[in-house]
Amino acid sequence: MKKYSELVITDLKAAAKTLSNDDLVAIPTETVYGLAANAFSENAIDKIYQTKNRPQTNPLIVHLHNFEQLPKVAKTIPKEVELLAAHFWPGPLTVVLEKSDAISTKVTAGKNTVAVRVPNHELTLALLRSLAFPLVAPSANKSNHISPTCPQHVFNSLKEDSPLILDGGICSKGIESTIIGFENHKPTIYRLGSISKEAIEAVLGTSVQLANHEVSSIAPGMQKKHYAPRTPFISCTNLQEELKKYPNKKIGVLFFTENPLAKQMLHYRILSSSGCVEEAMANLYKMMHELDELELDVILSELAPEKGVGASINDRLTRASS
Repeated sequence: MKKYSELVITDLKAAAKTLSNDDLVAIPTETVYGLAANAFSENAIDKIYQTKNRPQTNPLIVHLHNFEQLPKVAKTIPKEVELLAAHFWPGPLTVVLEKSDAISTKVTAGKNTVAVRVPNHELTLALLRSLAFPLVAPSANKSNHISPTCPQHVFNSLKEDSPLILDGGICSKGIESTIIGFENHKPTIYRLGSISKEAIEAVLGTSVQLANHEVSSIAPGMQKKHYAPRTPFISCTNLQEELKKYPNKKIGVLFFTENPLAKQMLHYRILSSSGCVEEAMANLYKMMHELDELELDVILSELAPEKGVGASINDRLTRASS
């Protein structure tokens, strides 16, 4: 039986050797921990899908250590991408571009586009600089479950399937990257994330549309059901009314900010006592994990204000409760 203490490492050379042997390593980023593999090895890519129980229709994100590597994995790089990269890389922005021939369709779920980003975590950037290949790295958890923001979350989700875990502490942003592409040359957000729609629009100087999630996924995180705890989870606009539906149940509540109702609850978490959406975002998955471990009958969550990354928080809460 695997032991957590034996899997968690800080040795970059050991992580690099493991990845070079086509095995997996869970790596830290500023968003969530990723389940990393050699982006040029179909054998290693297969291990990601098997370990996560991930549908083959859900593409992976390629991780680079700088913008200059982008031509190795993508063919055409629009000027808008150069502008966005100058502002947000390294950082939690993923761009969807036409893939190069070096990228297998196993990475892209059979499509001719590839999702790419440069993560903003010095340990992982150092690892990427030491490798002769980029990495693919979806979240290091079983598919559709809550993403991990610390090494313990990785082990708790993957258990006997856990690979080595490169310990980079707690993820600072706390939810996944924002994913943007260019449908008919129009900037389109496929997944809301750690960078707000408004921040992207400010850099591009134009409006950005949100993708229709009813279409087939060309980017990760577009599934209706995603980011879900094991415990039944319900997000709602009227928490007080929702609570009445569950008499005699062991209930957990995720409050956005301070709420008088909290005094009535035995099990609850407050995402941000000051009502800060960035703080709430950083705490979201951590507190979802904490409530999920309490063997509750149901978890209720109130939504965040629909502003800035509050929209990204609500996206995760809505998908978790689908």
